[in-house]
Amino acid sequence: MALIIGRKPVLEAINSDRNIEQIYFRFGQKGGILNVIRIAAKKRKIKISEVSLKKFDEIITGKNSQGVAAKISERNYISLDGLIDRTKTKELPLLLILEELQDVHNLGAILRTAECSGVDGVIITKCNSAPLNETVSKISAGAVEHLKICQINNVVQSIDTLKQNGYWIIGSTLDNSVDYSNIDYNRPLVLIVGNEQKGIRRLTTEKCDHLINIPMDGKIQSLNVSVATGVILFEIKRQQKK
Repeated sequence: MALIIGRKPVLEAINSDRNIEQIYFRFGQKGGILNVIRIAAKKRKIKISEVSLKKFDEIITGKNSQGVAAKISERNYISLDGLIDRTKTKELPLLLILEELQDVHNLGAILRTAECSGVDGVIITKCNSAPLNETVSKISAGAVEHLKICQINNVVQSIDTLKQNGYWIIGSTLDNSVDYSNIDYNRPLVLIVGNEQKGIRRLTTEKCDHLINIPMDGKIQSLNVSVATGVILFEIKRQQKK
């Protein structure tokens, strides 16, 4: 069973027109955002079930759900061509590629930042990547339900397609790279960030138009990937708004 858990993620899923089969409430849960969820679900004619504590725990298998969960259909990913078509009318579209990102907490945090910074679409790799599960949805505070997400098999081939459609490719890496603030981001862009340990792959870096890093002033010479992604995304948006 595919689930979204937590009050904010469930509400965002309802408001995003996600295909929801059923909402489960733990017995006795009342007030606040739970009432908002009930009202929103009824407007969309989504089935609501209030279940016992024992039954609820069986459904969510011990996760911290805040007393509510939504049963959902399998996620429908947008194709790369479909994502490109959706951005053709934008002057400065921005896409984000996550190459073999494996930690669900990092993935959720990045998706939340991507939605908040106005990213037009997120591209994730099919192999060696964290799943878009209920933990990701909760960490993203429901942002995953508002993003266009594409799943690809081959990053290098996808980069070629994106370049053919006018995108410039920016890779985040510590090796052979320049200060991220010294790049002109006023063009259609794809930002690529990589695996927590290995970063982006060598073949991927060879396809990038620019390789960037965030200079460190402290003794630790790298940021968590979700933090680094946020820093770069908001620098891109800052420049593009000038």
